Amino acid sequence: MSGAVPSGFLALPGIDATLAREVHDALQQVEDVLRDSVAASDPMLTDAARHLLSAGGKRFRATLVLLAARFGDPNAPELTRAAAVVELTHVATLYHDDVMDEAELRRGKASANQRWGNTVAILTGDYVFARASELLADLGTDAVRMQARTFGRLVQGQVLETSGAPEGTDPLTHYMNVIADKTASLIASSAEFGATFANAPAEVTATITRACDALGMAFQLSDDILDVSGNSGESGKTPGTDLREGVLTLPMFHALRQRGPQHERLRELLGRPLDDEETDEALRLLRASPALESARGDLRAWADTARDELATLPKGAPREAFEALCDYVVERSG
Repeated sequence: MSGAVPSGFLALPGIDATLAREVHDALQQVEDVLRDSVAASDPMLTDAARHLLSAGGKRFRATLVLLAARFGDPNAPELTRAAAVVELTHVATLYHDDVMDEAELRRGKASANQRWGNTVAILTGDYVFARASELLADLGTDAVRMQARTFGRLVQGQVLETSGAPEGTDPLTHYMNVIADKTASLIASSAEFGATFANAPAEVTATITRACDALGMAFQLSDDILDVSGNSGESGKTPGTDLREGVLTLPMFHALRQRGPQHERLRELLGRPLDDEETDEALRLLRASPALESARGDLRAWADTARDELATLPKGAPREAFEALCDYVVERSG
């Protein structure tokens, strides 16, 4: 593992330099726990378990734990372990996601299922979950309960995505329910962990949890938009990846609602695997479609919901840091 801690979020305009430096230093300690926690007696399992951790990643969820802790005691000893728990939980889901999606790459490297096969990848995800649970056990029964609730939502979100929208259900509403469980739940829990173990006031903990639930929705929707509008793979994927694979995301759901002959060709292309030529055509049509601006409107609405919650928190550098994240998630997708 490289040991380098990504600090891109902490370098955003509006985040106090002293706060950023202190959180960055705390992330270094989290990184050490992550590396040590997945070490196994079997060298291959250690290699497989460190595979995605060493590939980098933004450590966004761990950062949220440490930022939320600034509303209480940021030196509470449980925080390093809590941050490692949420990051390990996230990484474990990636192993399973890559198997289900038959992904070939993750964070610019061969996915675990490509390198070791599906069976080892699934078991590695299970192992990383187990290591997160072991760290969690030392944090007490309340932490175990919070994690169990979040894990239940993560699984529910994956099941909803796999099963698809039931007949008679609005597909866009179904999709929003999927990402609420599959993505936003762990981001919200990251803030809850940080505020809880920093002994922040109960009302502050509840508020920052709600704010980060909305922020988590906004981050996923921003990724959806970047996959259509981005020019340099800012979302970690080549633009058009979802289109090429026939995966429907927020802009596509809005496009499917468009009526009229001028939108017919785009509707024909959506929801099925596309070749390179069709992908380029779909990207061009979707970028010109009103659907993209509708998606941006949804993104801004979720970011505004997060800001409204944050506005009730005590003024200061921690609140400004979360407000900067709200600005970033909107601005990154144009």
